Amino acid sequence: MNIGQAAKASGVSAKMIRYYEQNGLIPPADRTTSGYRDYSESDVHELRFIRRARDLGFSIAEIVELLGLWRDRSRQSADVKRLAENHVAAMEIKIREMQEMANALKELASCYHGDDRPDCPIIERLEAPLVRDAVEIIPRTGAVRRTRR
Repeated sequence: MNIGQAAKASGVSAKMIRYYEQNGLIPPADRTTSGYRDYSESDVHELRFIRRARDLGFSIAEIVELLGLWRDRSRQSADVKRLAENHVAAMEIKIREMQEMANALKELASCYHGDDRPDCPIIERLEAPLVRDAVEIIPRTGAVRRTRR
């Protein structure tokens, strides 16, 4: 099947299929005599696997590792479990950080009425120099930490 058919069958766009191929996530497709990519059912099955892993938030590097484990019939299921548990732990950290950001923004928003005036205390707070008793935005993660005196 051509790339459009493979994209439709797998749920992965043609653009992403080319990207995965260029970056070695999947092997280069066979080519027809006229030069078009030719995908097999096995290729589509692999693309579906990648799609499901992406839907679960796995990074490309993690998917490479998952694909290696998937292809290795002598793998230990403990290796797959470890990868999944590490991914869950990273997701839980991100969830906590995002919850902290949401709480900080809720706190900022709850302090002001939000009327028709152009001056906005929330904007003013965001543009102001960092003050110890204000909301601190942590540059590395984007997480928000409230500091109190």
